[in-house]
Amino acid sequence: MQPGVDSGVRLTEERAERKTELGNGDNTKSTKEDAESLVWNNMIAPLLQQLESMAAGSSEGSLDSLCDLCDGLYGTLAEADMLGRRCKRRSGILRTLFRLIDLNSAQLNLHIAKLCLALCVSGNNLLNICKLIFQISHSESNDILFQNNSIIGPVLGVLSNEDVSSSGEALLYCVGTLKFLSGNSALLRLLLDKNCVGVAQKLIQRLCTAEDTNFTIAGHILVQLTATLRNLADHPDSRPLFISFSMLSELCLVLRHHCKDPDICTNISRIYSKLSSYSECRLALAQTPDCYQLFLELLSKHHQKQDLVVRLLFTLGNLTAKSEEARRQLFQCEACMDTLLQLYDTYQRRDNSPHTPPQKGPLSPSEPQAPPGSVQEDEDVLVKLVRVLANMCIHPTVGPALANNTICIQLLMETIELRSVQESEELLVNVAATINNLSFYQEESSVLRRSQLTIAKLMLKLVLSSSRDAMLEATRVYGNLSQSKHVRDFIMQNKVHQFVVTLLDSKSTEMCFSACGVLTNLALDPANRDSLSVEGAASKLVDCLRDFGPGDWQLAGQVCQALWNMIVCGSEKLLDTQERESLLEFLTTCLDEQEALKWIENEDIRDFHRACWELEFLPVAQKLMKTLRPPDLTA
Repeated sequence: MQPGVDSGVRLTEERAERKTELGNGDNTKSTKEDAESLVWNNMIAPLLQQLESMAAGSSEGSLDSLCDLCDGLYGTLAEADMLGRRCKRRSGILRTLFRLIDLNSAQLNLHIAKLCLALCVSGNNLLNICKLIFQISHSESNDILFQNNSIIGPVLGVLSNEDVSSSGEALLYCVGTLKFLSGNSALLRLLLDKNCVGVAQKLIQRLCTAEDTNFTIAGHILVQLTATLRNLADHPDSRPLFISFSMLSELCLVLRHHCKDPDICTNISRIYSKLSSYSECRLALAQTPDCYQLFLELLSKHHQKQDLVVRLLFTLGNLTAKSEEARRQLFQCEACMDTLLQLYDTYQRRDNSPHTPPQKGPLSPSEPQAPPGSVQEDEDVLVKLVRVLANMCIHPTVGPALANNTICIQLLMETIELRSVQESEELLVNVAATINNLSFYQEESSVLRRSQLTIAKLMLKLVLSSSRDAMLEATRVYGNLSQSKHVRDFIMQNKVHQFVVTLLDSKSTEMCFSACGVLTNLALDPANRDSLSVEGAASKLVDCLRDFGPGDWQLAGQVCQALWNMIVCGSEKLLDTQERESLLEFLTTCLDEQEALKWIENEDIRDFHRACWELEFLPVAQKLMKTLRPPDLTA
């Protein structure tokens, strides 16, 4: 490919050279022209002659020499201040350079392109040079050439200076080049050093304000540009740049302008999913006005595009993971729950795997049906979506609303019913975690409260599985649901209590804490205490207290409460005399503040442990000691 020859001097440039001069202007101009002629005759012309003669008899060995000559020409023009459009014989230089392109050397062509851009080619010549660079960048084997050539700076210069209305196609080739180069880790680092993020920000602002007539080409450019930014987001050093250039907010602006373009939306969703894993990026994104409403609208508009949906949901899950404000804002968005639950229903019914029994009809007759996807892809959407629900319902306003949402509870129960832990472990763990969070809001008339026995039955699948995480979440659910007498009876009738007692041997503080919660509630019923005694629950609780108590006063308090509930009627079957005395001795030591906190050296942690010891452990431990002591010692 040989670009057309730039015409060199243009009318506008001629007028610029003919401005009225005052005083000795003619002499100054003449002197300048003489100096330029001197440089041309003595330095530039000989270099051009060498380039032409060497090109005529070119061989593989002479290509390096040609590249050196191009570098020499660049340096000479720069030193003589003749780059840009300042050189009167610029067209002659360009003619020579364009002829060299026919040698078809990627290495040489990058040197030529660098010179042409430095000479500020325009129009078709600019387009052809940008296309040439793009073609070279397409091959990974040429990446090393870009590392050894300073062409990236001039390419970014084109993106900074050219306008989409006059040079849209050239800009497209330039951003396409950056997309290819950003796939190389070394070049990615170079792009960051060359302020690629800053250049991209300015370009985005221009593209989003482009005239309607340029909307299509602007969209094509943004596809490539957002793909480049997606690659840049992989580098840890990009995060401060994305924040300092307000790139997360700028990308929301792009989404609003090009919400119908699935490629742009998907690229940006990939950027958000990567960066939202980091707290500083989450904060920047959360501060973007209406970002939650925008994401919901995109989820609704592109509900069939699984790769976009899953990344937007992952981003929302990250935003709501630790922020009460994010949970509230998302919930208060227009049609929030309708959008999320309709997505839930759609993707739940797209799974046509063998373990799925016949399913009920869709939520509404007008709901658009998504095309079938792979089972794993559909399940990935559900995993991310249920995580969002689990995070949202932590908020004290959102939780009760979801606990009373019939469709939400129905879908959660349906997921457990339709799936196996072996095939869908992460999804079922997330569903159980959501139900656990919702079970803190059991208002008298709530849907969750009316469904608690059904949920208790469904949790058996998780408790009896081989998944430790599934067991833990199911036990947590039982811990809350077992406040109900019906659920406690179900647990005892199905011998779930036997399994819960064995969890005390798990050597896991989380598992023991959850098991203690269930046992505390079960022991409320006198009829259950003998059954728990037969399983050795009291002895195991004492062992748990000894193993974990001094390091976790919340767990220690829960153990003491479970023990107190079990022996409140003074049953002699629970602990023998030696066990009782040993427990009293241990509790006596733990009730001494200095002894209880002596192993904690860090002051901040010490304050936390002291608060837990005082509020969670001390009151119930004192109550337990009073119950354990013989009457003559408590007088």
